Amino acid sequence: MEKTKIDRINALARLSKTRELTEEERAEQTALRNEFRRSVIGNLSGQLEHTVIINPDGSRTEVRKKKD
Repeated sequence: MEKTKIDRINALARLSKTRELTEEERAEQTALRNEFRRSVIGNLSGQLEHTVIINPDGSRTEVRKKKD
């Protein structure tokens, strides 16, 4: 996520502490927060896909997505 969008999220959070946000500002804040969450989840998922657990016997086990 771009730094300008993160800065905007923070600016809206600071603004909400001083006054009530307008409907447009609240909608923008929600959209930006959702985009941020998706970005974090995507980055974490990508990192976990390349994670390997090394067992005490030296064997390697890839981390896989748990099936429900």
